[in-house]
Amino acid sequence: MPGWPELLGPAEEVAPRLLGGVLRKDGVAVRITEVEAYAGDTDPGSHAYRGRTPRTEVMFGPPGRLYCYLSYGMHVCANVVVGEAGTAAAVLLRAGEVVDGVDVARKRRPGVADRQLARGPGLLCRALAISLDDDGSDVADHGSGPVTLDLPNEAVEISRGPRTGLRLAPDRVWRFWITGDPSVSGHRRHPAAVRETPGL
Repeated sequence: MPGWPELLGPAEEVAPRLLGGVLRKDGVAVRITEVEAYAGDTDPGSHAYRGRTPRTEVMFGPPGRLYCYLSYGMHVCANVVVGEAGTAAAVLLRAGEVVDGVDVARKRRPGVADRQLARGPGLLCRALAISLDDDGSDVADHGSGPVTLDLPNEAVEISRGPRTGLRLAPDRVWRFWITGDPSVSGHRRHPAAVRETPGL
């Protein structure tokens, strides 16, 4: 994708590059503070582990598209597709800080503290009013759709750790967050987590 080399490369390398970037939709802007990387057929934790399906087609590129899915039948979660077209890779947007349109986000998430408005992948999408209809949107092209992404323009201090809530491949340290940011959702280990076999 011309002008967006930051999105090219393995998901675990691209993911921290999105921290501090700003996602916008419908009058709300969220600064991304926490992300997780997901690969394709080498990552048992990925939706694309077993190959292309109608659900995962967007994950195979091109980069810069939004991959949206429904979690537990209730919460929409959003990922930015990364890497070379044809190879499944995406970065889950886990949490963020609302930096514009706070009043609008408060109406969408009434009764919570500002630091919790987008604290968690489903809540981030709720604050931005991202729905399954946004699946496939080109967030890198600011003229083509309702959801846009501005890459970060300043360095941030980054921490990393294992991904959260996964039963398979839970120990890959592919979760990245802005160190000390209060909007970060934190780690939760799946009660039935299976330790990954070395070499997978």
